[in-house]
Amino acid sequence: MDFKKVRTETTVVTRQKDQFYKGTGNIYETVAILTKRANQIATEMKEELNKKIEEFATNNDSLEEVFENREQIEIAKFYERLPKPTLIAIHEFLHDEIYFRNPSKETQDEF
Repeated sequence: MDFKKVRTETTVVTRQKDQFYKGTGNIYETVAILTKRANQIATEMKEELNKKIEEFATNNDSLEEVFENREQIEIAKFYERLPKPTLIAIHEFLHDEIYFRNPSKETQDEF
């Protein structure tokens, strides 16, 4: 997923509670889904950030390079300005962009 193209709020906003019952019928199940998705997004973002920062890493450790690696600082600032993983997960849920299923509900329906 390209996190740079997600157009969502960068700060927390008040939401209608009824929107989170949609699809699951249970607010706690929705929170569990959002938690798992936010963790997935955070992991992907961290891996991408680490790959980009490694490109500018140096092998020798001089004091000047530790404090003056501008490329790494700019990349880190860019990722800090992106929406947080939780907000991206909420955006995806409210726009039906998350696929989820509950295996325990599926087995109950079969009996």
